[in-house]
This record gives sequence, structure tokens and C-alpha cells, in this order.
Amino acid sequence: MGCGLWALLALLCGAAGAASPLRCNVSLDSPAEQRWLPVLRHFEPAFLRAAVQRIIDESVPKWVHQVIQPIAAELELFMPQPFAGEIAGMCKALGINLGDGILLNFAYESTAFCTSIVAQDDKGNIYHGRNLDYAFVDILSKITLDVQFIKGGQVAYQGTTFLGYVGLWTGQSPHKFTISGDERDGGRWWENAIAAFLNRNYPVSWLVRDTLSEAEDFQAAVLRLADIPIIAEVYYIVGGVSPKEGMVITRNRRGPADLWPLDPLGGAWFRVETNYDHWTTPPPFDDRRTAAIKALNATGQHNINFDTLFKVFLECCSVSCSSSSLTKQKCSFIKDVKAVLYCGEQGLRHSGL
Repeated sequence: MGCGLWALLALLCGAAGAASPLRCNVSLDSPAEQRWLPVLRHFEPAFLRAAVQRIIDESVPKWVHQVIQPIAAELELFMPQPFAGEIAGMCKALGINLGDGILLNFAYESTAFCTSIVAQDDKGNIYHGRNLDYAFVDILSKITLDVQFIKGGQVAYQGTTFLGYVGLWTGQSPHKFTISGDERDGGRWWENAIAAFLNRNYPVSWLVRDTLSEAEDFQAAVLRLADIPIIAEVYYIVGGVSPKEGMVITRNRRGPADLWPLDPLGGAWFRVETNYDHWTTPPPFDDRRTAAIKALNATGQHNINFDTLFKVFLECCSVSCSSSSLTKQKCSFIKDVKAVLYCGEQGLRHSGL
């Protein structure tokens, strides 16, 4: 069998037996303001309004809320399509203030604590896995979506997100590449994000979705993710469909700080990225990196596959959750949804675990 891309887009370490997320289609052929309306019908509007309000109240500084609310209509002018139209359409359908819809999307941008791994087995197959930690588990676990974005009757790309959030932290372009994003702490987040947004920089998750839509292959995806200005610092992890097509991109707002490719011929058959620069030492209270590296080395390149990569994440989380009260809190918030995606020469497959 030819080399393919195995993408374990796994959001794991949660309660056993948790319900799978809603799988839905979003038509890119529909007007942006209308394309999420069929998905909204699966949820109780009152619950969604309450969820939006709680997330904003507990994660957005009050001064930001006060600044954004009165200028929401003007701020929409700085937002690229289709994101502006999609947010506006959902806000109108739910009776939510446009400013709150914008703030909801900003709030998610600052909470992607995760571990991403891209690896190559000894046959040249690429595996890409990730987990995602988040707060508000009682809310977000109920509004997690696996979305197929449909264009011309075909799956253009797909990813996992939360209802109301138009960006993607995890996504796949069939037969081409996968992307995951991990937060990079840049400090003074809100001030910098708003200033950058007014300069028409992309939110980091919007660039993921834009790249899934526009890039034709792994190389084009890496170039796009590395170069386009964004509102916050981030790590983009990319997997392709050919040997050596794996990359960790460390981003500043204006461009790349570092490109860290797979080097299987040199012995570097995997790359692990958490939420710290790979050339620095992670803090002892949150050293998920070392746990993952140990687990991968113990597994070995010839044994890496769906199941063993999944176990690496479980072991990584288990070790990290026992290291400190801070990390225990993080791990208790990890999203308890598991999914497997495959995109390669044999076609597209998506199945729950």
C-alpha cells in the first residue's frame, strides 16, 4: 500500500463512554449568513444563549466587553468573509448581540492548551494526533461538532469545533494535509489581539480554516500558515501525505519564529509540540512534552499506528495529570471526545472511538 496520511485528531483523556459529538454538514454553497442555521436546529436556543453569556463573563475582561459592544457593527467591517457573515447569521438566529458573537470567537482563541504530535512510521506513513484541553467542560462537551464543509456536493475539508465558533483548531483537507493548532503564550493577549485585528490580521483558528480551504498541498499549507499575519502567537502542526511531510511552525504575529520539520533519515521520526517553544525547557508543573517523548520512544517507529499513538496521548495525559495541582486541573478539563480521521491514497474515512 502506498504512503498515506493517518490523522488521529483525538480529543481525549476524558470520561469513558462519553457521547460522540454531533456530526454535521455545513454547505459552503449557501450564503454565509445561512449556512449554520441547519446545525442550530439541533440545539436549544436558550441553552446556547446562556452558554455564550457564561463563557464571555468568565473569560473576557470586562473592559474588553465594554469596548467591543458599542463598536460591534464597525468591527464587523474589519472581519474577512465568510467569517463575518457566519457569525452575524448565528447571532441573528439566536438573538445574540453581534459584539458577543465576536467576543465568543475571540475567547476561544486564547484557550487551546494541547499536545500535538506528528510522526512517520517505518513505511513512510504520516500520523498526526492531538488532544485539546479546555475549561467550561459542562458546556463545551455539549456543543462540540465534527463538521464536514461541503462544496459542490463534495467534502472540501472537515474539522472539530464548538457551535458558534467559526474557526478550527483541528482540521483535515482530504488527501492533502492535516492541521492542528496549539496556543503560544505571547502575553497581554487581549490588547494585542484587538490591535492586530484592527490591522486586519487573522484570528489564528480562522487561518487554519482558510488554509484548509485554499491550500492545494502540504507545502502550500505550510507557507500560508507561516506567512499570513495573525492576531496571536501560536504553534501550527501540519501533516502531509508523503514521507517527511510533517512540520511544527512556531508563529509570531507577523511571521514564523521557527520551522521544525520531521527528519526521519536523521532519526527525528516524530515531533511533539505542547504550549512551549521546542528549543526551551517546559516548566516542571506542565511537562507534557517529556512524557510524550518517552512514550513515543518506548513505542518505536516500527510500532506507531492508530492505536499506539492513541495510547501515547493517554499515557502523556496520565503522567502530566499526576505531576501537579495545576496540571490536574488542566487534565480534568480535557475534552472527552475521541475521533479518528484517515486521509490518504485509500480515501477519506472518519470514525469514532
